[in-house]
This record gives sequence, C-alpha cells and structure tokens, in this order.
Amino acid sequence: MDQTDRPEKLLVIGLDCAPPALVFDAFRDDIPNLAALMDSGMWGPLRSCNPPITVPAWAVMTTGKSPGRLGVYGFRNRVDYSYGRLAVADGTFIKEDRVWDILSRLDRKVVVLGVPQTYPPKWVNGSLVAGFLAPDTNSNYTFPIPLKMEIKNQVGEYLIDVKNFRTDDKDYLIKQINDMTDRRFALAQYLVKNKPWEFFMMVEMGPDRMHHGLWKHCDPKHPQHDPASPYKNALREYYMRLDKHIGALLDCVDRRKTAVMVVSDHGAKSMIGGVCINEWLMEQGYLVLKHKPVKQMKFDESLVDWPRTRAWASGGYYARVFINVEGREPQGIVPGSEYESFRDELAQRIKSIPDHTGRAMNTRADKPQDVYSQVRGVPPDLFVYFDDLNWRSVGSVGTGAIYTFENDTGPDDANHDWNGIFIASGPGIEKRGHTPQMSIIDVAPTMLSLLGAPAPQDMQGGSML
Repeated sequence: MDQTDRPEKLLVIGLDCAPPALVFDAFRDDIPNLAALMDSGMWGPLRSCNPPITVPAWAVMTTGKSPGRLGVYGFRNRVDYSYGRLAVADGTFIKEDRVWDILSRLDRKVVVLGVPQTYPPKWVNGSLVAGFLAPDTNSNYTFPIPLKMEIKNQVGEYLIDVKNFRTDDKDYLIKQINDMTDRRFALAQYLVKNKPWEFFMMVEMGPDRMHHGLWKHCDPKHPQHDPASPYKNALREYYMRLDKHIGALLDCVDRRKTAVMVVSDHGAKSMIGGVCINEWLMEQGYLVLKHKPVKQMKFDESLVDWPRTRAWASGGYYARVFINVEGREPQGIVPGSEYESFRDELAQRIKSIPDHTGRAMNTRADKPQDVYSQVRGVPPDLFVYFDDLNWRSVGSVGTGAIYTFENDTGPDDANHDWNGIFIASGPGIEKRGHTPQMSIIDVAPTMLSLLGAPAPQDMQGGSML
C-alpha cells in the first residue's frame, strides 16, 4: 500500500452474529449507510473460526491466531482433565496480543468498546470498555477506572448486555435490545469525539440477541414460522435502527482520513431443533449414569458412573465430545492405545445419526488436531456440528428422546452459521465490490496493514488488501 493512500485512522464496527443473507441481500435496500460502504469499497462473506461462536471468534479476529493457538474452544472450557473444572473464558484466557495491544506498544492511541473477552480490562494506550462477560457496571469494567463515571454521566445506566434474553416476552426483549444498542452507540459517538484515537473498535451484541430471540418470527423458512406473527418485521426494523446509528457514528469522523470496517464474528440461520447428544451416548452405551433421571435435568459430572463411561458431551450450538481416557481422566477407562480407533469409531457413528424423520444429516465431527496447527489448553476430543449447524446440541439428560424442539437453555430460534460479514471502505481500500470468501484469521493483519503497523510473524493470517 502506498504511504499516501494509508488512512490516519481505522474505525471498526463489529456486529455480533450479523449474517450475509440479511446484510448483503434481504435488508440491503433498508440499510443505506451499510449499503453505501459496500458500494464504495469491498464486501463479502467472512468465514468464521472452528467453532463459529462469539467466544473465541472475536479473539481470533483480533489476534490473527486460531482457537487452538489461543486454547479457547467456547464460553466454558475445561481447566484440566478432571471432570468438573470448567471456567468461563474471560479476557484472562487470551494470552496472545490483540491488535490494540500491538498498537498501544507502538504509542498509537486506541479506543476499545464492548469487544468480547476484554474483561477484566488490561492497560491500553487509550480507553477500553469491557465486553459482555463483565458482570455489571458495579465492576471495574473500564480502563482507566474513572472512565466508569464518565460513561454514567454521558449515557446514564450503560447496558453491558441484555438480561434474560432467552425469554418468551418478545416486547421486553426488543425494548431491552434497543436500549442497549442506543446507549452503546451514544457512548461510541462520545468516545469517537472526545478521546484521542487512531484505532477504534466497538462490538454491538444486539444482532445476536435479536436473532436468537426472534428468528422464527421473521424467517418464512423456519419450521415454526407464523406468518401472522406481530414480530415478523422485528429483525428488519432492528437493522434499520442499527444502520441509522452507524450513519450517525460515521458522521463523527473525517471520512477522507478514516478507513471503516464493519465485521461480524459468525452468521446465523434457522435452527430446526436439538440433538440430545448425551441421551444418544447413553442409548449407545458410551455414557452410563448412576441412576436414570426421572425428569430432564442439566448434565452434571456427579451423575455419571465414570468407571463404566467411555464418553460424554456438552451442549450448545455445537457439541463438544470428551473421551474418558485411561491415565488422562481421573477414572478413565479407554486405553491410550485404543484412543484414536475409539475416537474414529465415535466420530463415524455420530456422523451417521439421522434426523427425526430418518433422513441423513450432513454432520461434521472434527478432531482438534486436524483443524489446528497448534492445540493448547484442554480441547474437546471432537467438535460436532449437527447437519451443518441446522441442529444444535442439547447436553441435558432425562429428556427421554434423542430429538427435541424445545431448547434446554430457554427460547432460541437460531443457530450460528459459518459465514459472518466483512465490509471495508475508505482510504487504503480498493473499490472491489463483492469479494469472494475471506477468513476471520486475516482481519487482524489487515487492520495492522491499514495503519502501517507490522504484523507479528506468528500471526496465522495475512492482509486481505
């Protein structure tokens, strides 16, 4: 990139869970500010990481390192090979430099707002407001700490996330998401105008909460869609609101000197139902409980007869399957010499699970060692994506069935999808229009390239410019 083309500043707007199908197609005529960015720059689908989930996807995007390198495989991760020690993967789990860490050391000013896995806050050369894993605004969720009071004076009660977003009260949900989004963008405008910065990155969680809460009301292809739903336009109206906020934020910067990116960590799609993975493992004799549950209950390690159990799993938008390995787990029974053959057998059998009608599903069962060049921490033995993410994984036991159409963690209409969005416009960015498949691992080096900062050699991606 020619030095004269390089922007002085980079503004990154993250929209958690924003999918290409809505932003690039269904809603494009209703979101003129995002459409203008597309028309003046480059845009296209952004392939997420494996697994395509908020934690670790935003950390992958901002470090240029894979989940295997980060050692983070979901919101809750095994701390060791014991059965019960799980920890929420907050910012302390991210040991690799993120873009703003690199820029801060180069004495470049940064502002970071709402990016996941930034709590507890660490020093930056500027300002940081932690993402949704911060417990509440009573915590020290900002750097520097006095920024807390500044935020309260500017936007009132700042909403880190929507409480109880898995609810049947959709009017409550929509109001809470709108309030959160309004205040986040009000704060973004304040920080853009009042804090020094060369790199500014914010993430809005609202799209994710809207998709999970209201997808079936808006998508005619969802198996539970009601065309008469009073919420059938809820997603479109929310994206129109988002677009107005984005336009107002863009009006706060000098577009001649500022490059703009709009990105998402993964996409979204209709969720048909859930596969009760632990029920299936029990049915096949891989998982044995001490007592048969008389009702549906959350999986708990204390329920398991470990000396008779070869595998168990956790639920979520994807399944994480764990093998009870002799010498690795406290009461492991699968000999190390049989580990790979057993893992292959388990993967093949899981991939053969049909849907509720007997139809074959397009299920993936990935080994971490086949996905990542480095594997740190304590990964699952298999990542399972049922029917290419058309179905989620349900970890509860006592459901009495392999298939369910009620989510065990509360109402949820959407699963994650592999592709998020990437839009870039402004100085230093060619007007390429639609750009074929890009990768989330390449975003961090692209950010650094735009600002003329060298990317560390151990970043696994490369600049897309």
